[in-house]
Amino acid sequence: MALLGTLVNGLCIIIGTLLGLIFSNIPDRIKTAALQGIGLVVVLIGLQMAIQAENIILILISLLTGGVFGTAIHLEDKLNYLGQKIEQKFSTNDKQSITEGFITASLIFVIGAMSIVGALDGGLRGDHEVLFTKAFLDGFMAMVLTTTLGYGVGFSVIPVVIYQGSIALLAVQINQWLPQELLNGFIMEVTAIGGLLILAIGLNILRITSFKIGDFLPAIIIFIFLYFGYVFVV
Repeated sequence: MALLGTLVNGLCIIIGTLLGLIFSNIPDRIKTAALQGIGLVVVLIGLQMAIQAENIILILISLLTGGVFGTAIHLEDKLNYLGQKIEQKFSTNDKQSITEGFITASLIFVIGAMSIVGALDGGLRGDHEVLFTKAFLDGFMAMVLTTTLGYGVGFSVIPVVIYQGSIALLAVQINQWLPQELLNGFIMEVTAIGGLLILAIGLNILRITSFKIGDFLPAIIIFIFLYFGYVFVV
């Protein structure tokens, strides 16, 4: 079953969120320390992912054009609006905004090597070990994030399942037309550009910067087209 790993990943995020709600009555100083710890780890993960980049020019062009496009259409503002609509629909007396939790958790759980490699393994080889490992990591991260960012973290299961599920289903057919060497190169480079966004998330969590990460999301799609265009032309 190609979607098994993805479904387990989503389930662990939900369980982690519920556990985080149970242990939500933690002193603010402890929550702050936990969030800072997460921020440092996210920065480290982003650096590890980004440092493997080889096609720096393609990544630069993708970030520039993607950032300009995302800013022009106010993509981050639209994502915030989506989170606010969800908040209005489901919130009661909880004054914690779910927007930050939803967007932050979604980007952390979606963008990364394990998401891509795990979903591809599930679709290409029926091997779900990578996504099972990611599921436990995401579940733990969801629990910690929920204690600091609120129950909006749980809604991140939606983009996670859609994103990883789509890759897994596509991967069922992908090995019939894409050489393995080209696939490996693509995974490495798209992971690198994702790592830069992850790094920006970590810096935002640490309150060092205030990047509008959502505005840069189109850079990933643009990079995919540029990468395959470059490979097939060169």
